[in-house]
Amino acid sequence: MSSILNWLKANPVLVAGVLAVMVPTMLLVANESWSTEQGAHGPIVLATGLWLLLREWSKARPLFEAPPAWQVAAFFVPLLLLYFISRVSHIVETEGFLMYGLVVATMFSFIGGRAITAMWFPLIYLLFVLPPPESLVAMVTNPLKIALSESAVKLLYYLGYPIASAGVTIQVGQYQLLVAEACAGLNSLISLSAIALFYVYLRHHANARYALLMFLAILPVAIFANFVRILLLVLLTYHSGEAAAQGFLHDFAGMTMFMTALITIFAIDHVVGLIWPGLKSKKAQPPAAAA
Repeated sequence: MSSILNWLKANPVLVAGVLAVMVPTMLLVANESWSTEQGAHGPIVLATGLWLLLREWSKARPLFEAPPAWQVAAFFVPLLLLYFISRVSHIVETEGFLMYGLVVATMFSFIGGRAITAMWFPLIYLLFVLPPPESLVAMVTNPLKIALSESAVKLLYYLGYPIASAGVTIQVGQYQLLVAEACAGLNSLISLSAIALFYVYLRHHANARYALLMFLAILPVAIFANFVRILLLVLLTYHSGEAAAQGFLHDFAGMTMFMTALITIFAIDHVVGLIWPGLKSKKAQPPAAAA
């Protein structure tokens, strides 16, 4: 920590330039994303991500080596031009990622590629602070919303409930539910991914192969958690009325979805440990010395 403070004091002009890029963009991200349900995880990810970065910084110090100036320029100049365009256009999604790219490029100019690679996990994890493009989120979640609702309707129909669906509407008894409302939890897919990766890092020391396996499990876990959410909403609507379901939707639906997802992640972690115990702890073997 003291070495970072000394570096900041020794480079006041550079620090001022980085802050001139970071502060307005992060304020925009906070106003546009962190104030919504989909981006509410941003401040938590920022705080934990900076903690992870500081934790890895001291471990990576032996690898610090300034790269050639042409390599820095090859990264920095295009990113700066694109950032300026995004800033003028007020496109928060691209502006945030380009700002982050400029910060990483600045780090790269002082510590080099080997150190950046050694700190890969916190640098990737901090990307979850920024909102993804809304068009991409909609493209991924909209088909899932329809498929999940139809699956829930079929299951409850086979269990004897008077239920049917038409387009974006679920009819159960004398009540109607909107698919978009019932499946809103899919918008928290980014939050679930961040939480799961943070859990994997703390528990398994950023084992890259195991982290990838758990990351691939995020989508089915999120789908399952939202399937449970839909079932609960439909059952509450049918048995307790629309007012009870709306109260659950606003007060407990998000908590229920996250608890379901986290318990499922813990269960997957435990089962994988039982079936494949060497996967969590197995390290990459160093290359054999030439004879």
